[in-house]
Amino acid sequence: MSDSPTSLKGTVHGRTIELESRLGFPDGQQVTVTVRLVPPQETAEEDPLAALKRAAGSWSDDPDGLDRFLERNRQQRKISRREITE
Repeated sequence: MSDSPTSLKGTVHGRTIELESRLGFPDGQQVTVTVRLVPPQETAEEDPLAALKRAAGSWSDDPDGLDRFLERNRQQRKISRREITE
């Protein structure tokens, strides 16, 4: 990473800020941190339709992975179904 500023989001846990992604610096590297609060509208729970639209196409680069996921999902549903008795 260069000396240019980088903007990352994170979550405060006491005196620790957990970042959403890795910085790529070695452990022990000293850095300067500027902290700015995220506006409340950005932290609010995402609208379900917006989440669905964002997720659409997420398996497009891994069709085999999608097939495995769907098959596992089918198998899990069979396990959790109650038997129909007449």
